[in-house]
This record gives sequence, C-alpha cells and structure tokens, in this order.
Amino acid sequence: MMSRCIAPAGSAVRGRPAPAHVTSMVARPRTGVVTAAVAQGPACNTPSDVAAIKAKMAATEAALDHDKMMCYQCEQTKNNTGCTEIGICGKSPEVAGLQDLLIYSVKGLGSLAHIARTTAGIEDAEVNTFVNGAIFSTLTNVNFADDRFVEFVNDSRRLHAKLAAQLAAKGVQVPASETVAQPWHAPMPHPLVWNSQAVTLRGVGDMIEVSEKTGIAARQKVLGDTLAGLQELLMYGLKGLCAYAHHAEALGHTDPKVYASVQEMLHFLNTPAAGDVGNVLETCFKAGATNFRVMEMLSNAHSSTFGHPVPTPVSLNPKPGKAILVTGHDMHDIHMLLEQTAGMGINVYTHGEMLPAHGYPGLKKYPHLAGHFGGAWYRQKIDFAVFPGSIAVTTNCVLDPLTAYKGNIFTINETGLSGIPHIKADANGHKDFTPIIKRALELPGFTEADCAAMEQKKDVTVGFGHNAVLSVAPQVIDAIQTGKLEHIFLVGGCDGSEPQRKYYSKLYQFMPTNTMVLTLGCGKFRIFDQDFGTLPGTDLPRLLDMGQCNDAYSALVVATELAKVFKTDVNSLPLSLDLSWFEQKAVAVLLTLLHLGVRNIRLGPRLPAFLTPEAVSVLVQKFNLIPADVADPEADMKMMVNCK
Repeated sequence: MMSRCIAPAGSAVRGRPAPAHVTSMVARPRTGVVTAAVAQGPACNTPSDVAAIKAKMAATEAALDHDKMMCYQCEQTKNNTGCTEIGICGKSPEVAGLQDLLIYSVKGLGSLAHIARTTAGIEDAEVNTFVNGAIFSTLTNVNFADDRFVEFVNDSRRLHAKLAAQLAAKGVQVPASETVAQPWHAPMPHPLVWNSQAVTLRGVGDMIEVSEKTGIAARQKVLGDTLAGLQELLMYGLKGLCAYAHHAEALGHTDPKVYASVQEMLHFLNTPAAGDVGNVLETCFKAGATNFRVMEMLSNAHSSTFGHPVPTPVSLNPKPGKAILVTGHDMHDIHMLLEQTAGMGINVYTHGEMLPAHGYPGLKKYPHLAGHFGGAWYRQKIDFAVFPGSIAVTTNCVLDPLTAYKGNIFTINETGLSGIPHIKADANGHKDFTPIIKRALELPGFTEADCAAMEQKKDVTVGFGHNAVLSVAPQVIDAIQTGKLEHIFLVGGCDGSEPQRKYYSKLYQFMPTNTMVLTLGCGKFRIFDQDFGTLPGTDLPRLLDMGQCNDAYSALVVATELAKVFKTDVNSLPLSLDLSWFEQKAVAVLLTLLHLGVRNIRLGPRLPAFLTPEAVSVLVQKFNLIPADVADPEADMKMMVNCK
C-alpha cells in the first residue's frame, strides 16, 4: 500500500538548480553565438541550428530566476510543489512576501517575549494577543490586503521596542548568545536583531524589498528540503493553534500556558536546536499537545457562552426578507450581529463553517437566525454572487471577491481584502456592524418570487457535539456489543475544489449500513445533505455532524470515552479516521492526533508539499500515516472496515 504512494528516499526534490550541462551552456560567451549566426547566414534555418537555438533559449530561461514567491503552506499549492508566480488562492507575490516578513518579525517578538517571561517574569497581554492574531492573519485565505500587513509589521516592531524597554527597566539584557543568527536566517540578521534595528521602512515598497530575504526558498538552500519542510510543519501547526486560541480569546477564554508555549516554540525556531530533525519533530508534537489544550479551551468557550450544542434541524431554503450572510468560523461575531439586528426584519444566514451555529442554544434562540445558504467555502464566488444581501467575513476561507458582490462584502478581525470595508473592534472588543446592516437594508433581500422559484431542499441536522453524543453513549455501546454497529468512521476536515476530493463523496457509497459516520469541518459539505437514515435496529442516526474543524476535540472526547468503556485505547476501537486537509488549522489538528498517538490516519487528497518523501517515511514508520487512495475509495473502505 505505502510503496505506491510514497516516493523513494533520495528521489529528486523541488526547486533545484539547472543541471551542469545547462549551466555550461549559459556560460558560453554571447559574442561567439552572434558571430556564428552571422557567418552561417541562411544556414541558421537548418533543423540542427534551430534545435541549438531552442536549446540555448531554454538554457537561458532555466538559468534565470523567475520565482516571484514561494508558498506551499496549503493543499492547493501549484503542482503540489509550491506557488512561485501567484498563489492559487489569489495571493499576490507582494502579499506573500509581506506575510513572510511578518512571520520573521513575529519570530523575533515571540523570542523576546519568551526571554522576558523566563528571565524577568514579564507577561505582556498586548504582546500575547498580537502574536496570536498576527500569525492567524497569515493563514491561507484570511488576508489579501497589503496595507494590513504593513500595519502588522509596524505593530510587531513597536511591541518589540515596548517589551525591550520593560526588560531594560528591570536591568535585564538579552544574552548575546540569543541574538546569534542561525544559518537559515541569512542573509537577514537574527529576528531579535532585525526587530531592534533602526530600519527605515517608509511603506509597503521598503517592506517588500526586505521580505525577499525572509522566504522559504532561502531556508531550503541552507537546510535542504526535508528540514526546511519540517520547520514549516511546525510553523503551520502554530498558525492553526494560534487561530483557534484567538477565537477562544474573543470569548474571554485564555490560558497563560498557551501563550508561553507558542512563544517558546517561536524562540526554538531561532536556536541551533532547530537545525536538528529530531528536535523539530519533537517540537511539532509539542505543538500538537498545545493545540489539544487550545481546542478544549475553545470548546469550553463556546459551550459556556452559548450552551452545549443540541441536535437541531437547519433549513437550506431562504425566507422572504432582507438578508445578511455570515461566513468564517467566529461564533462571537455572529452573536453580536444577531444582537444588533434583533427586531429589524433582517434574516441572518450562515455560510460554510458557520453552519454549526444553529446547534447552540444561545444562538438558535434568535428567530432571525433563518437558516444556511450555500455550500463549502470554495463555492463562495457562486454563492455570494447570487446572495441578495450583505456578507460578513469573520475569519479564514475568503477569496478575492467578484465585482458582482464586491460592494456587499465586509471583512472582520484578521481578515482583509484590498478595497473592501473592514470592521474593527473597539478597546473592549465590541464591533459596530452598522455598515453591514445598512448595506443589507439597501439591497433587495429575498423576495416571495425568489423563494418560490428555488428548488426546495431538505433540512440538515447539526449539533452532535460530544455532550450530545455521550448522552446516547449507552445505546452506542450496546449497538457495538450486539453487532448492530460494526464500525465508526470519522470523515471530515477541509473541503476544496480539486477533482480528487470527489473521493470523499464516493467513499460513502461503499459504507455498510451497519456503520456510523462522524463528520466535522467543511468536509461535511460532501455529504451533509444526504439521507443516511438510522442504524438498523436502533434510533441512532448514522450521520452525526460534530461541528467545525476545531470540534475534532469533541470527536476525540467521544473516542476516549468509548475506549475507557471497552478498556482499550483509541487505536483498538472499531474506528477509522479518513481526513481531508487544506490549510493550517488542519495541520494543527493532525499534529494533535499524532501527539495523542493515534495511528492509521488516512490523509488526503494529497500529502503536504512541505513534507518530503524522507519526512513522510518517518511518519509512516511511527504512526502508519496512510495517503488516501483517491483513485479507489472502495478499496480504502474495505481496508478501514477491517481496521487497517
């Protein structure tokens, strides 16, 4: 199984220089070529000379460095190797560079915060919040606005100076050993040093020039693809957990240990220890441990604020009236919006991963939370273009807008789109959604005729969090013991537009009827509206929507509790995990699963580009990580039923 999915160790890697014979062709004196061409005259049109000219041109092209950027942090990256001209997501080379520079600066700020905490007991709340939010802003499909990143970089340097002043006031100096640049920092100084330098950054132009020195490609040349990729694995895991922690903080839930862990890992990436594969992998699993704590914290934040999710039918059919569509992940934002629109005659609809909002008692109590509109995040250009109201983007999963709805969309929090109005929070975290509401009232909304003309869809059911599932645990346990329930599948994660993702739709066609499916994340949209019925001989629904991607925590709680009952571990349960990944939140969840020792995870539709065959082989040997067989979902299903 594995040999056909994983390239052998030592196979050719990406982004290497042209072969020696190509280099030698480029080195030939240009005058010699011109002279020969003139001397031959018409003979230059002979096939052999044309071939030589083509070879010369190809060699010259190969020698030129055309790469404007290098980004491979998400699954859709070009050719599964890296986006080098423009991001498949639409991210420009300039924004990609500014994100690289911001991460470089935040590595320095995080290092200083770690040193300040461990040497002087300094804990700065503004720095803590900023580090997580700034890192969050660099996730895939979060922020495309160059001016916002200029603000982030300037704020990072400002906070660095603030923290340095606090250290100086206590008579504490940063040890010189902490500021020694590592080989992978070149040609930049150590991030601690760069943040402290009186560098003149007059605007986006200056920052773009500096950013060219902070990208992945420079580190690949020094570290090689495998170690550079593992460092990126850690950084991408940090991006995901910082996003989750930022969501929790918006609801007033924080943990000093989480801030300390994040900043310690940022500091680690600036030390000689990060030059060792074993150390980096160990720190990746540490990030997974921290993310488990963060997902628990976010789950508690949601349930303590809005109540535990309860199974709730959700309409997919719009109602006549003015309308606002909320996309992203932030429950705090939709709650504030529901509060501010109460009694105004505006219907609020969820989109994408906001669907689970309907299961929370504290949100479903609002009668104008009218239903769900559209599908997964990647279909937003279709969904948003026909939505007759305003659109609020709360977190990641946003695309550069079409002209058709550009005047109707607003960004919030860390999200950003060039030329699009942005709603900022005040000092108390309150957001005034008046511009979004005003635009909704200006637009036509859904008319009676609109609703009558639409195909009527069946309701879907959400709200199967761990509290709801564990409430029927005795029935599930009895079904397993009596053979009514043969196997449980956790199939979910991210969704995307690639044809290979049809694997996740087809997979369900081969599931035996005496099985159950847990799903979460936007991967649910592959099957969320299909009728799976109930488990034969029981009243248990076969399809349980557990919520957003961060609700992988709920799935782990259920699995752990079942393992306790059967006096075994999670790996010995009749449970299979078949996960789709797309961006960095999914990377954080994967690291959590690996930290917990979960084995036999199927991951697809492709393995990450930042993991070389050598790195994948380590994960295969240690955890039996299995690439999803997208060409043959039936074969994968048979293996999973047999616990393989």
